[in-house]
Amino acid sequence: MGTRGPVPKRSDQRVRRNKEDVPVDRVTAIGRVEQPPLDLDDPHPLVVDFYDSLRDSAQARYYEPSDWQYARLVLWTVDRYLKSRRPSAQLYAAITSSLTDLLVSEGARRRVRLEVEREQATGGQLADVAALFRERLAQ
Repeated sequence: MGTRGPVPKRSDQRVRRNKEDVPVDRVTAIGRVEQPPLDLDDPHPLVVDFYDSLRDSAQARYYEPSDWQYARLVLWTVDRYLKSRRPSAQLYAAITSSLTDLLVSEGARRRVRLEVEREQATGGQLADVAALFRERLAQ
C-alpha cells in the first residue's frame, strides 16, 4: 500500500540527497492488455467509455484477472449510481476510493511509485504538457 499525505512529486522533479528505500517502477505504455468483456445489461455510456479507457491505460499492464473483475464490480456500482434518481455522496466516496485502488488517477499511481511515460507517435519523445499549454496560451 502507498503512503498517506500529499501526492509526491514525480521522481525527476524531486531533489534528494539520500537514496530512496524503494525504487520507482516506470511503465512505458506499449500496447493493449487482455481484458474481459464488461457484460452489463444496458450500461451507461460513461461506464462503457471508462471500462474501455482502462484497457488503454498503462497501469493495466499490472492488472491480474482479479483486478479486471474488481473493475467490473466497481463499474457495475458506478452504473447503478449514474442511473439512480437520488445519488448518494457516501456511495460516490466509496466509488472514488475503489477507483484509487485500480490506480486510475495520477496521484494514486504516484503514491505506489508508478509513473507512466507515454511516448508520442513521432520520434518517441515524451510530451512536455506544460510547454504545449504555454504554446496554446501564447497564440
